Amino acid sequence: MSPKPDPVYFLLVDDLEENLLSLEALLRRDGLILLKARSGTEALELLLQYEVALALLDVQMPVMDGFELAELMRGNERTGRVPIIFLTAGSADRQRRFRGYESGAVDFLHKPIEPDVLRSKAQVFFELFRQRQQLARQRDELKANADALTEADRRKDEFLAVLAHELRNPLAPIRNGLQIMQMSSDPKTSQDIRAMMDRQVTHLVRLIDDLLDVSRVSRGKIDLRKEHVTVQAALQAAVEASQPVIESKRHCLSLEITDTPLWIEADLTRISQVVSNLLNNAAKYTPEGGDIRLSVISDLNTVTISVSDTGLGIPREMLSEIFELFTQVEHGDRSKSGLGIGLALARQLVDLHQGTIEADSPGVGRGSTFTVRLPLAENVVAPASHDAHPTDEATPLKVLIVDDNISSAESTGQMLSMIGHETSLAHDGLSALEEARRMRPDVILLDIGLPSMNGYEVCRRLRQDPAFQETKLIAQTGWGQERDRQKAAEAGFDHHMTKPINFRELSTILARKSASAA
Repeated sequence: MSPKPDPVYFLLVDDLEENLLSLEALLRRDGLILLKARSGTEALELLLQYEVALALLDVQMPVMDGFELAELMRGNERTGRVPIIFLTAGSADRQRRFRGYESGAVDFLHKPIEPDVLRSKAQVFFELFRQRQQLARQRDELKANADALTEADRRKDEFLAVLAHELRNPLAPIRNGLQIMQMSSDPKTSQDIRAMMDRQVTHLVRLIDDLLDVSRVSRGKIDLRKEHVTVQAALQAAVEASQPVIESKRHCLSLEITDTPLWIEADLTRISQVVSNLLNNAAKYTPEGGDIRLSVISDLNTVTISVSDTGLGIPREMLSEIFELFTQVEHGDRSKSGLGIGLALARQLVDLHQGTIEADSPGVGRGSTFTVRLPLAENVVAPASHDAHPTDEATPLKVLIVDDNISSAESTGQMLSMIGHETSLAHDGLSALEEARRMRPDVILLDIGLPSMNGYEVCRRLRQDPAFQETKLIAQTGWGQERDRQKAAEAGFDHHMTKPINFRELSTILARKSASAA
């Protein structure tokens, strides 16, 4: 529904009240407000208050006639462009007409006025003014859009600068770690360096995953796998994920969590991601050795999760913007700037769970509290527990690794060989089919973006061969959106893993396959 247009104002100036009433009766219509003045002085006062679309001025008035009023109007920046129609009872000779047009008149009408003529001329100026109003609104909208684009561009540039900083941060220690490992033969040093590099790679992966998740949620492409889970399970996963960054800053994390199971209908991974983002945020913006508290309370319908810290705090004016994408609180230290995506992603994920999230802070330097409220599930019967751990009677597997990135394929092969599996490598689709028929692998780790034949087609061809019906096919790819997972499933893959592959997750899949083959 379009907004109601602003009213249009006409100014009627005549020293006789009956003439003003007559004009008012002739011109009355919806959307038009008629301003009446009985002298030039009254008219000037009204012109200072209102933006007038048309002025109808009587020529013969005491003290200040219509021509003098028009000349004063033309000399004022506010009223200089108001169209004027002179109303005159006598004949307008050439000299009077010249003076009238010189003072800004667009027309002369003689009394008694023809109603149809007056209405038709008034209609023209009414419509012209409405068009001016519409153009002014459009200019205002265009300016607002331009200002918004300018602000978005500024935030984008700032985001890219911070993103480059955030990506370089873990890359620097990884490169340094490689140099140290080449220079040092001390096993303890190598072990420490490997642990450090693993943490930095995990941090990189998390950054990229958060960026992709924000894009997916914004476009409605994220697929929640909701089930009945306990809040405690989500919090345990969140604490485990955030423990390294909390410990690295030597913070004290206190937990206030009831042992009574609090059931929610949720995607366990996504809720733990929300809480982990809040814990990481608290750790990052709290000076070393600070306090972080994770607490849970519930009533009959809602569970409330709070993450409090003794950190840098949030200015009051920023509390309403803190969950906007790419918003960053300026603390005067760029090393403490974030990408401005963690809290935006947290809000989007909470919204998808029909919950709410809010921030509160007494002010700068006084810490922050983030509160998530989620609806409790009703009438939940605790599911029977299932032993997800593979049996100890596992056997080595034959694993074919297919990747056109030779370094990636070789390093994956080395890791799998170190835990007892037999591996073979292929670097394109046709070679993968040939090697699979020769090796008869138990598991094929198959890249999607292969030369000569992509991974989807390789998978389809293998599934058409009865010899590979029991082979575990795992897609490995840099494409990790839900439609990519669906496409992999349709092609015949058993699993879909995004690069860089989580080796612990891959080991679990292989262990289950190995146990079933024992």
